[in-house]
Amino acid sequence: METPDVGVPPRLADRMSMAEQYDYLRTEVVRRRTLVTAGAVAGGLLTGCSGPGTGSAGPAAATSAAGPGSAVVPFGRHLAFGADPRTQMRISWQVPAAVRRPYVRVGVRPDDLGHRTDAETRDLHTPELPGVRAAVEQYYLHAALDGLLPGTTYYYGVGHEGFDPASPRHRSAIGSFRTAPASPDSFVFTAFGDQGVGEAAALNDKLLLRRKPAFHLHAGDICYANPTGRGKDSDSYDPTHWDLFMRQSEPVAGSVPWMVTTGNHDMEAWYSPDGYGGQLARFSLPDNGFDPRRTPGAYSFVYGNVGVVALDANDVSYEIPANLGHTDGRQTRWLDRTLARLREEVDFVVVFFHHCAYSTSSHASDGGVRAAWVPLFARHEVDLVINGHNHVYERTDAIKDGRVGRRVPVGASTDPTRDGIVYVTAGGGGKDLYGFPAGVRESYEGHVADEESVDTFRWTRSRLAKAETVEWSRVRYRGFSFLSVEAVAGTAPRLEVSAVASSGERIDHFEVRRGR
Repeated sequence: METPDVGVPPRLADRMSMAEQYDYLRTEVVRRRTLVTAGAVAGGLLTGCSGPGTGSAGPAAATSAAGPGSAVVPFGRHLAFGADPRTQMRISWQVPAAVRRPYVRVGVRPDDLGHRTDAETRDLHTPELPGVRAAVEQYYLHAALDGLLPGTTYYYGVGHEGFDPASPRHRSAIGSFRTAPASPDSFVFTAFGDQGVGEAAALNDKLLLRRKPAFHLHAGDICYANPTGRGKDSDSYDPTHWDLFMRQSEPVAGSVPWMVTTGNHDMEAWYSPDGYGGQLARFSLPDNGFDPRRTPGAYSFVYGNVGVVALDANDVSYEIPANLGHTDGRQTRWLDRTLARLREEVDFVVVFFHHCAYSTSSHASDGGVRAAWVPLFARHEVDLVINGHNHVYERTDAIKDGRVGRRVPVGASTDPTRDGIVYVTAGGGGKDLYGFPAGVRESYEGHVADEESVDTFRWTRSRLAKAETVEWSRVRYRGFSFLSVEAVAGTAPRLEVSAVASSGERIDHFEVRRGR
């Protein structure tokens, strides 16, 4: 719906960058009142937990206006690692109204939450859109726990003035998490993208929790509050959809670190020049990326013998260019340095981001990703790349120099130092499913139907779809699913990669070993 007084007119939006749209809205349309901008919400994350019972918290947190504290019930708890998963955890949650003095209680027993750490409030104001929606106020709270003990289970409760999580009436809301071990040990992590809100999304959460993952990688397009996904103010948008998502994900994200990156549907033009103000308000992610105040979806962490790198593919996407080039190449240079460092420190390097480097489904492959990052993945012998964007499960053979370096059928083993890199599209997180090119059969464990080649395309810088015929599409499954990876440590380290359908059936598995 076009409104003459609010929003960027479509004829202008098509020619404007995210930053230009933001300036237009700020100066010509909306008198915004918000505490969140891309440069404000990520600064000064609170620390002050040196381990349970070791003293008072750090500086006093900013507080919102007074609210009936006893009547305001927290929801949407979600965890994330700090830069060091052995000693740092970030606890985030939401409240439906402003509260005073939010905090987290933490302890090594559920009946002794003796340490209290103040939280900061990040208010998010979405302006009224006359005739479409009222103004929306949302309140996201964040506490940073540092100085934790490695390999330790902690219990926590979130509260504020008038609502004490340690009181008997609120004990049912006590959660827990476990820090990474001090030295490498075998563990499982899970991954998917393109989740949204609904029955299939909630079922995937429930199934992956049974895997007892050490953490979960969410490859972008998190909740679809912006269902259009072009990164423009003319996109449709409902901020309250985030409330639904936070409630849906809490049963798993409240105990499993929920490590997200940024998809095209996560660019929300109302909050900041690059559309990331909303993500900065809702999530506390590792602040060791090249520019955490502007690009929250780019960071890295090490867990056991695996180094994980998250990237913001909006920066290099040819298909959806709203933020193309917004880091002026700095993210790519940071990626090069980070991969070089991790390659010296860990057995395996896993990279995840949204837009696909190699896929044959509806969005196909993004030539911008291939041009900017695939050469770096090859140079540093990345062991596994995980994408979303296409709402299917698709897995390649090992790709080397743009073609099949080694066929990797279901159940096979591959060596990135010799064969090339396997790319996995894990886009069956819960949103409406896509398909594959006409006439191309699904092919997965128990239902193998190999294709000699598949006719597909890739996006070019001019936003044209250039046809290509590929031989690397090895596993294809059109159904809701998630990825489960066991990282095995010891004298024979390996990644045992599986894909699991919403039925619980395994649809793919393969193994990554280095230098056999």
